[in-house]
Amino acid sequence: MTFSWTPHRFSGGALALDVANSVILRFDAERRIDRYADPAAMRDFATAAMKFSAEQALFGPLEPVAPQNRAAFLDLREATDRHFRAEVLGLASSERLADLLDAASTVIRRHPTKSACTPLDAATARSALMLATLGEPERLKICPNCQWLFLDRSRNRSRTWCDMTVCGNRVKASRHYQRQKKELTA
Repeated sequence: MTFSWTPHRFSGGALALDVANSVILRFDAERRIDRYADPAAMRDFATAAMKFSAEQALFGPLEPVAPQNRAAFLDLREATDRHFRAEVLGLASSERLADLLDAASTVIRRHPTKSACTPLDAATARSALMLATLGEPERLKICPNCQWLFLDRSRNRSRTWCDMTVCGNRVKASRHYQRQKKELTA
């Protein structure tokens, strides 16, 4: 399956959340899609992140994850999702935090020297660590439509969907359809 990395795919508001959201329909075993199952898609993600990520200025140019580091990167993605999803649901645990810290440190140790480009996995680890120390954990949310994690950067913390133009419109259209259907059958 081919797809493109569009701005919507970077609606998490933090690189680590965008990486965690690379699994579509995470909790639906029959329809689940791992966007990184295709190595080319994982490579292309780094290029798209430089263009669309909310944290693009923090990391500068990104380079794709090296093939030998992909397993550690995927472990980091899953630890990021488990930890922050539990945080939002009020189920935070020191075990999940320890798993995130362990996965992040594994990735960071693989990149001891600084180069002109930041490897995507190292940038993701740094992003996850910054989120873990976020002074306002209530800004982390889960989209009620697609179940993606996102950081609510709105002034009054009232953002509901990961992306209003996609998830927000889908929910509103669905509500409108249900109202119309109810009126026609009444």
